[in-house]
Amino acid sequence: MKLFFKKILRAIVKSAIYIYCKIVYKAEILGKENIPANEPLIFCGNHRNYLDPPLMVATVGRHIRFMAKEDLRKNPFFAFLGVVFDGIYVKRDSKDVSALKTTLKALKNGESIALFPEGTRNGIEKGEKVKDGAAFFALRTGTRIIPVGISGGLKKFQKVKIVYGKPIDLSKFNEMYKNKSTEKQALDEASKIIMDSIIELTK
Repeated sequence: MKLFFKKILRAIVKSAIYIYCKIVYKAEILGKENIPANEPLIFCGNHRNYLDPPLMVATVGRHIRFMAKEDLRKNPFFAFLGVVFDGIYVKRDSKDVSALKTTLKALKNGESIALFPEGTRNGIEKGEKVKDGAAFFALRTGTRIIPVGISGGLKKFQKVKIVYGKPIDLSKFNEMYKNKSTEKQALDEASKIIMDSIIELTK
């Protein structure tokens, strides 16, 4: 029964966020036909501001669990979203084994997750190295990646566009990843493909 009511609450919250984004940010959603309906997926988007996670949650059309930094729990709104949408919180600058295990288990159970390879807002612009978490989860579980490009205005009443790209299959890196001497190279090359795909969708 608890799960039943949570699903109802999710639907209400998603609808409210969707309407808000449509009215206040004139959100344009493209590429939803690229999202498979019946398989676990890893959604990877560029990270510009606080709107990005709610925008993805409201427009993706299926339940996704966001990986987010632990600090967001201090914000009542994001803490609420974390409870409703089963957020996975990661402790920054530490090897959070519990978050890794939770994410791997979710994917193996057929759930979908979402994260930002930049690791922080506007990470690429700041010169940050792309994080290899998405590539790691994809290669470890065989899950495909959905790149997500978010572009447009950052202020209210400026049009925002969110584009869902075609699934990325990283299985060609499987053998490299299984070899200890080329594991890091596999993660780096896979991460570059993911980030390049995201950037292309923002153009």
